[in-house]
Parts: sequence; structure tokens; C-alpha cells
Amino acid sequence: MPSGTGLDKFGEVHPSRVFDVGIAEQHAVTFAAGTASEGMKPFCAIYSTFLQRAYDQVVHDVAIQHLPVRFAIDRAGFVGADGPTHAGNYDSAYLGAIPGPVHMAASDEAELRHMVATAAAYDNGPIAFRYPRGEGLGVDLPARGRVLPIGKGRIVRQGATIAILSYGTRSGEVLAAADKLAAPGLNPTIADARFLKPLDEELIARPATSHDVLLTTEEGAIGGFGSHVATFPASNGLLDGKLRFRPLMIPDRFDEHSTQADMYAAAGLDRAGIVATALTTLGYDEAAMAAALGKIS
Repeated sequence: MPSGTGLDKFGEVHPSRVFDVGIAEQHAVTFAAGTASEGMKPFCAIYSTFLQRAYDQVVHDVAIQHLPVRFAIDRAGFVGADGPTHAGNYDSAYLGAIPGPVHMAASDEAELRHMVATAAAYDNGPIAFRYPRGEGLGVDLPARGRVLPIGKGRIVRQGATIAILSYGTRSGEVLAAADKLAAPGLNPTIADARFLKPLDEELIARPATSHDVLLTTEEGAIGGFGSHVATFPASNGLLDGKLRFRPLMIPDRFDEHSTQADMYAAAGLDRAGIVATALTTLGYDEAAMAAALGKIS
């Protein structure tokens, strides 16, 4: 699917370096593994929903062999009118269960450029970066991507009481939610995780020990980023005190055709849903919630 993944543009410049295998995803992954074993730097570009078909090959032909195949996972999250058959909701969960592969999600188009550069430079095993269908957030693009430190996220905005750890392009809605929460006097800490595996444990531990509420947001289903984040504090006693943790993710259901915006709103993953979750987790009752939301509106 060269036009769907954008490889047609690369193929115009480098026609001998693009291989279109049609819808033979299992062959695509094993073919990429073979080229990696011979010292090449393969990028395997596949929609999230179709990479599911090649799960066995990802495990046996790539991960167990520690081969540096770079997976460009297109159409991550809701896909709108393409419906449940094309929804890219599960790659964080199914790839996150495999030992070894690095798994990244870009918060915006500039971060995606950095992640492509990071994947190109990484030779220690498989690495994947996921990105959604649709337009970027409109940020300025660097001339060239820079190689990111593996497994390290970043603090985008320092605040208090509430910390929101975002994985992927929900970060735009998270920042908009933070602006709305400032109206009733709440100024959340906002972090961009960048990596699901390896997880930035320090980025989790700091807000877990200094904030009352920790939220995660992602464009993926249960078993993905929020589940990995929850496992770390639960395993290290960080949930034994006052911290209240809430993961925001795609609900455990098949969603029919709609716009992407409506789908994320129904999932509580837009700015209004994030604000509501933050306030209810803090313990706001209906009256307090109405007063806070009145200030926001």
C-alpha cells in the first residue's frame, strides 16, 4: 500500500528501495527481517490493524532474533469513516507484550520526525513508532530529526496536584484541557511519555510521589500504555498512599463509523473528557464540578 503509507513519494526518488508486497503482511515482516539479518536498515510500513496479521512473524522472525526492523505503524487509534475493521487500537497492547522491541508514539509531527531519525539510528533490535490518521497539530518542523534518548520522556509543563502523562497525539487535547483546568485554579503537570517500552520510570515516579492525581492518555485499547504505567507504581508501592490513578484509553468495544473527533469525544479522550476525569478523580461532587465547569466555559 505505497500510497496509503506514503511510500510512493519515497519510491519516486528511490524506486529500487521500495518493495510493495500488496496485502501480504506476514511476508512483509519476514522479508524485512531477512534484509535486517544481512545488514540493511529496513523500514516496514504497515497500518496498525494489518500488522495484527503478522504477529507471529513479529515475534518469531524479528523479536526473538533481535533484528533491527523499524516498524512504521500507520493509522494508530481511531480512523473515523474506515470503521472498526481499520481501527488501529491494539498495537500498543500486542507489541507491548513482546520482550525487547522499543515502542514509541509521537505527540506531534515534529516529534514524529525525531522518532524516524531515532529508528534509523537504532541497531540493537526491533523498534516501532506509531502515528494516527489525519493532519498534524501544525507545529514547526525541524530541518532534520534528532536521535532521542531511548526510553526517556519529557516534562512539557510543570504544575501541581494533577499530573497527566500523555502517549501520542492526544497531547494536543491534554494541553487544551490543562488550559481549561487553570480557570478554577488547577495547573496540572503535563508530560509527553514518548516511549511505552522501555518505560520512563522516573517520569512516572516523580508525579506519583508529588501529585494527588495521575492520569494517562493514549490512542489505544486496554493493555497498552496505561496498563504498563499502572504496573510500575503498583509493583513499587507507589499506589499504596494517596495517589489516585486513572487511565484514559479507547473503550473496550468496537466503534462504528463516525468522525475521529466524535469517536474521541465519546471515549472521553477530548479536552472535555480529560477535564471531567481530572475533576471527578480529585473528588469534585456535582455541585463543585458544575461550578468549576462554569468557570471553564
